[in-house]
Amino acid sequence: MKKILVTGGLGYIGSHTVVELQNEGFEVVIIDNLSNTTIEVLDRITSITGIKPEFEQIDLKNKKDVQQFFKNYSIDGVIHFAASKAVGESVEEPLMYYENNIATLTYLLQEMNANNVRNFIFSSSCTVYGQADKLPITEDAPTKPAESPYGATKKMGEIIIEDTSKVTGLRAIALRYFNPIGAHKSAKIGELPIGVPQNLIPYVVQTAAGIRECLSVFGDDYNTPDGTAIRDYIHVVDLAKAHIAALNRLLENKNKANCEFFNIGTGKGSSVLEVVNAFEKATGKNVNYKIVDRRAGDITAAYANTSLANKELGWKAELDLEEALRSSWKWQESL
Repeated sequence: MKKILVTGGLGYIGSHTVVELQNEGFEVVIIDNLSNTTIEVLDRITSITGIKPEFEQIDLKNKKDVQQFFKNYSIDGVIHFAASKAVGESVEEPLMYYENNIATLTYLLQEMNANNVRNFIFSSSCTVYGQADKLPITEDAPTKPAESPYGATKKMGEIIIEDTSKVTGLRAIALRYFNPIGAHKSAKIGELPIGVPQNLIPYVVQTAAGIRECLSVFGDDYNTPDGTAIRDYIHVVDLAKAHIAALNRLLENKNKANCEFFNIGTGKGSSVLEVVNAFEKATGKNVNYKIVDRRAGDITAAYANTSLANKELGWKAELDLEEALRSSWKWQESL
């Protein structure tokens, strides 16, 4: 049985990926520093799969702890989620983001190389494209100067991984996600940010639940049909399954280069107001919102061309927007 390290495995995308890994027969060990999640997620994963993953509470910024981890465990592959991920916060706290997202990646790759661990999946982002010249966005689109320190860390992360793969035995796949939403159908795991949500869907569901008074829609003067920004919203379970497909590609030696890049989205763009309307339709709940000024670091529109991932990974998004929003609401109700 292959043992896979999942960093940030108690986070939102990480926890859903751990479930899918266990469903596919992988043994999982999780590293998480619990900075944006809680230890209860470990029990929630176990209640879904019937298997308790191994867990180490480690902050990857502590190089000695990372070295010790690799001395203690024999690992066949790494899926790396652990990172800070809020665009707005990164603009206000750039040094925190560079340390948390870049230093930790470097330490992880150093120890993988020292311990002959070759298979690496990187949690990247469509932010590397900036405001793309053409939509939908293909993997051939040029990466642009980042609009935020968060985006810069994803771009730098890809460069670091690609440079490392040229001179070591590292085989890596960077998955450029669009916007993950939704929750597991069991409603036992989902997106639960600590403090005020930085992402749209948690804010929508918390507003509908009366936890938040009003959703701020950042800008209605974008060059889009209704003036609000457009994104590609992908169900987190579909996204988790993309990681399994990418991992199997590496384990089965089907990769065509030492470092590969794939867009992971639905191929369909939805505006902020379309998402709000779809949520109201899917759940029958009203969302109180107001239009406010644009937010620093935000782009007008981004949605994926996923044909490369469909062809090479044999993966395709299967769950639609309303299904994702219904699952988000079911998860909120369970809380």
